[in-house]
This record gives sequence, C-alpha cells and structure tokens, in this order.
Amino acid sequence: MFIVSIDEDQCSGCNSCTEGCPAHLLGFNDDKAQVVGDESECMGCESCISVCPTGAITITEM
Repeated sequence: MFIVSIDEDQCSGCNSCTEGCPAHLLGFNDDKAQVVGDESECMGCESCISVCPTGAITITEM
C-alpha cells in the first residue's frame, strides 16, 4: 500500500498531477492538489511526482 502526501505550501496549482495520475487519485480544492480518491488504488508509479514542477508530492510505501 502507498500513501500519497501533498505539501500544500509547495503546490503551485498547476494541475499536472491530476492529469498524470493513472489511478485518478488527485483532485483540486482551493486551487491546491489533494488526494480525492481511494489511496488503496495508488500503484506507487510516481507519475504524479515526475510531473510536479515544485516537488510537492511524496509517496511512501507502507
């Protein structure tokens, strides 16, 4: 299982992560990315990390 964390202070609101996540786990609230889907669906592929220009996203394996 993987846990997705988003540092809202670093998030620029570019929307790249929501488009880059194949599991569609990420969405936006108040112009900041957040996890909106079922985290158990995260594949740990790090697609969201690779497209984030500010490094606001981390994935931890549990």
